[in-house]
Amino acid sequence: MAIRYALDASALLCLLQAEHGHKQVDAALDASVISSVNFSEVVAKLRDLGASAEMVQAMLDPLHLAIVDFTSAQARIAGNLRPATKSKGLSFGDLACLATAIDLECAVLTANRPWQDLDIGVEIALVR
Repeated sequence: MAIRYALDASALLCLLQAEHGHKQVDAALDASVISSVNFSEVVAKLRDLGASAEMVQAMLDPLHLAIVDFTSAQARIAGNLRPATKSKGLSFGDLACLATAIDLECAVLTANRPWQDLDIGVEIALVR
């Protein structure tokens, strides 16, 4: 599989909740990966919304997501992104997604509009 995108948790949640932009995410799944960090964010958010562990599994398993381990190299990249992104208030999960994309040399697919102004050497594709 040629990797085109690193999925941000917001993009996957957009798909799962059938929000505006979900068709774009669905179309990109076959060429996307998601960091184990961002996958964990999605699971946690779905649980926060009241889904049981079984429901979450039933929602995510059919997607056959390519989940990639968060590596020590990506951890260093994420940490080094902090000075350039601090003013945007990005979370660790956000930095993990961006670091994954930088490391894998692919674009990020996100629903987070503020990311479009980031100048960190990675393409940001917005779903809405």
